[in-house]
Amino acid sequence: MEGEAPPSVVVPYAELAPELLHAVVESYVLREGTDYGEKEYSLEAKVSHVIRQLKRGEAQIVFDPETESVSITKV
Repeated sequence: MEGEAPPSVVVPYAELAPELLHAVVESYVLREGTDYGEKEYSLEAKVSHVIRQLKRGEAQIVFDPETESVSITKV
């Protein structure tokens, strides 16, 4: 229909080159300001945590064609 936004697209993490996957996850972690409680974690630890969630199927990468942005959501 005219005027409707195109639907978001789930991007399988395995289809991204390792360097690109790392960059996407790092960008997400920096943008989201994730809170891990009392203990502080390094950026690399946060990125590794999110990548593990993607590999376990607990999270997914989503591309929004309307805003041309990428996000990571829990499944």
